[in-house]
Amino acid sequence: MPLVTLSEVLQPALRNGYAVAGVVTLGWEDMCAFVAAAEAENVPLILQAGPGCRAHTPLPILGKMFVHLAERASVPVVAHLDHGYRFEECRQALECGFTSIMFDGSRLSINENIDKTGAIAQMAHQHGMSCEGEIGFVGYAEGEESLGTDPEESARFATETGIDAMAISVGNVHLQTNAGGLLDEARIQAIESVTEVPLVIHGGSGVPVEQRLSLAANTAVCKFNIGTELRQVFGQALRTAVNSDPERYDRVAILKDTHEPLMAATQRVLQSVTPQQ
Repeated sequence: MPLVTLSEVLQPALRNGYAVAGVVTLGWEDMCAFVAAAEAENVPLILQAGPGCRAHTPLPILGKMFVHLAERASVPVVAHLDHGYRFEECRQALECGFTSIMFDGSRLSINENIDKTGAIAQMAHQHGMSCEGEIGFVGYAEGEESLGTDPEESARFATETGIDAMAISVGNVHLQTNAGGLLDEARIQAIESVTEVPLVIHGGSGVPVEQRLSLAANTAVCKFNIGTELRQVFGQALRTAVNSDPERYDRVAILKDTHEPLMAATQRVLQSVTPQQ
């Protein structure tokens, strides 16, 4: 089926009490495993090209890869630009076939974040596509500290930008290598009480499975970004594949051995954000 927009998968999630995984891609092998897992679970999927992915592979190539996979998939697939920092980068993504763009203005002042995110959301909507914005800075494990989302500012941000999804900072951090502390559910409730937009949790790898399921079923959190958790599985599978036969040198054969472990891990992730109906 053809690519779909972020709104087309998040609005049903918001109405029906589940979430969709935004999986962070780095290359062809993980993209294929992610889509295969979504098909096996019969759930929608958001393929995300973040800054690291874009530094490795040009946007026009990534767009073609995403489109190719989506057109052959049996489930809805979103092509999403994750953490776009410049207007030009977001514009290029739309021209390359992406159906959703995330502008990250979380380090900016509230007024500048609203102005820039609103302009990019307008551009996305003119193309018939979706836009995710971020209010409140989500930090990094062993790095920059988070700045929690202010509920009153989030209400203004959602209304004035016209975004389709809002990433929030509620105790989540990027690059968490194990399940960390619980998210601040009181802050989430305060945010969703003054907004109507689907909410997004970046750094979803650090959120315990039980809380993912609970938030997906009972709150406006409709998207969990998952990267580190799956990259760890890929890395371990690659090490095993390389070490299993020191004489093997063909990288296609080696990388093929990562597919099954990564697909299985992705299925577990998808099950952790979509409660059984």
